[in-house]
Amino acid sequence: MLVVAGLPLFFLELAVGQFASEGPITVWKVSPAFHGIGVAMVTISGMVCIYYNVVIMYAIYYMFVSFVSLDGSVPWGSCDNPWNTNSCRTSYPPLDLMNETSKMDILFSELYNKDCVVSLLDRISISFNNTLTDFSQLNSSMIVHDATKECRTRFTSPSAEYWERHVLRLHEADGFEDMGSISLKNAASLVVAWIIVFACIMKGIKSSGKVVYFTATFPYIILVVLLVRGLTLEGFEKGITFYMTPQVHRLTEAKVWGDAATQIFFSLGAGFGCLLTMSSYNKFKNNCERDALIVAIINCCTSVFAGFAIFSLLGSMAHTTNKDVESVVDQGPGLAFIAYPEGIAQLPMSPLWAFLFFFMLLNIGLDTQFVMMETLISGISDIFPRFLRTHKAPFAAFCCFVGFLLGLPQVTKGGIYMLTLMDWYSGSYSVMLLALAEIICLMYVYPLVGWFWPRDGNRKSLLPFMEDIEMMIGHKPNPYWVINWVFLTPVVIVFIVIVSASQYTPASYGDYMFPPWAEAIGWCMVVAPVAMILLVMAVQVCRLGMLKAFSPTQGWGPALPEHQTGKYARKADGTVKDSDMPKVISVKRTGSATYSTGVENKAFFTNIS
Repeated sequence: MLVVAGLPLFFLELAVGQFASEGPITVWKVSPAFHGIGVAMVTISGMVCIYYNVVIMYAIYYMFVSFVSLDGSVPWGSCDNPWNTNSCRTSYPPLDLMNETSKMDILFSELYNKDCVVSLLDRISISFNNTLTDFSQLNSSMIVHDATKECRTRFTSPSAEYWERHVLRLHEADGFEDMGSISLKNAASLVVAWIIVFACIMKGIKSSGKVVYFTATFPYIILVVLLVRGLTLEGFEKGITFYMTPQVHRLTEAKVWGDAATQIFFSLGAGFGCLLTMSSYNKFKNNCERDALIVAIINCCTSVFAGFAIFSLLGSMAHTTNKDVESVVDQGPGLAFIAYPEGIAQLPMSPLWAFLFFFMLLNIGLDTQFVMMETLISGISDIFPRFLRTHKAPFAAFCCFVGFLLGLPQVTKGGIYMLTLMDWYSGSYSVMLLALAEIICLMYVYPLVGWFWPRDGNRKSLLPFMEDIEMMIGHKPNPYWVINWVFLTPVVIVFIVIVSASQYTPASYGDYMFPPWAEAIGWCMVVAPVAMILLVMAVQVCRLGMLKAFSPTQGWGPALPEHQTGKYARKADGTVKDSDMPKVISVKRTGSATYSTGVENKAFFTNIS
């Protein structure tokens, strides 16, 4: 998915934003009919911001708890707390050091529930006496199944009970039907989270760009420590073996490919508008091809490295709780707030390491959050530049306040269900369809309009965007990029969307399956961005006509005059040399400031009057 989808789209979005120096909405001057792509991107980023900051809120809460526990131990390190149940345990008997008699005694007293086993034997006896048949006719496989599934004791780790019974208080909720009251401690932490986000984005990109020198390197130190500690825990080999053993037969499952694509899209930020926003601040001659390769490869290598750290901890937890590795924790936030805290609790001075870990998690989350918020704010500001760009801080504060209000349902006692629903749907199918629309616009519509309806009478290149990229980096993209953009990437995206839809599985959290009406809300989050693309396209076609709606406007091209060469060369009045149409004023982004570089065509307004 990285090779045929993630990396090509990553480079494509970097190149588009850097070439035009425009945000996710206004950059689509290359084809006004596709302005809906930008609107959909801003919509998706807004939805993700709502629940993503709730995840950051949990990191802040754990960080505070770790800080106040510096003189003692972390509260999720033991089973002696008020919220713990009888199923909680921190260790498991060393069976490999026992003789067979002792091992059987331990298994019967610890591994299986005595009352359940006795009841099962009674049922077998009654069935045998009633049927008056030979014992060999009994279904022994069913007996074994009942014994292992019904009577096996399922232990839980201290970190899992701390997460579900203390932080979430999930046992006090009853699904979507009764999500319970708002957790005041979580609501207060959410306020802190949004205040921090506002502080990061109120002054723009220039100040926050300096922070990432620390936030991009600090996580590696913590991951190395966790990996070293994980490899010293008993049972770690179960997790590493599970992580490194391929299950080839699962490649036939569409969900596996869909999950891989979603992970790559989310990890690289493709389709969310973030790359367009950030690259619009780049210098025009920046080598974005090199940036795409370096960032994408380091990103995925980090994911693989982090996998060793987390699966060593999962293996130890599986050994301790008498579970299979794949069932130790649920998907979603449970990995960050169950598996990692469990490993940290095993370290000397665990509160200190916990504080550093969740501080790291906070920084990583904030990097993503304020980029998505910047995408949302910049996208809307580009539509109303005269008012919103001069009042950026108040508008950012307003967006953060709205995000806080929309996040309150997720800090109820059953709020994790709402968070899971949004995470399941808001960034899945719709993001891949947006990426497909980007490719159609730049690789098919853009060159076809220039070939069949050239403005100056001369047919342009079959792939004009390749020439646009050449203006920036000095050479045309190599065949790998072209083949993926034109053929492989769109085919793969269409295939994944179709097959994933055919093998669709409803959203769930643990053993709880979401009700149909909740599923309907989730599908609305999928359909809304896609509907915006089609709606804006219909409006633009009605407003401009078919040809103009799909043709580049006079504002498409480099923003600064010194870069407006060749087919983008402009007269002194700001119009393109081969056209008398007006040039839409373009804007060059530099740090937190914006500068107008276009000159309005006075002759156009004379003709209008």
